[in-house]
Amino acid sequence: MAPNGWYFCLKHRRVEAPGEVCRALNRLGPYSDRASAENALELAHRRTEQADESDRRWNDPSEGGDL
Repeated sequence: MAPNGWYFCLKHRRVEAPGEVCRALNRLGPYSDRASAENALELAHRRTEQADESDRRWNDPSEGGDL
């Protein structure tokens, strides 16, 4: 069964169309459209920064964190 949606292949550093994708291990997605898949690395970077900031606040006692 072919995957639905657009993906970004980390191995080949390219956007891949629905049904023409590399292994799940090598891809980000699915994305609803090609433009979103083209920005996959930027989106992943922003999400990582947001998660890191959330972790810092969680662990900061002055922010009400547990540590």
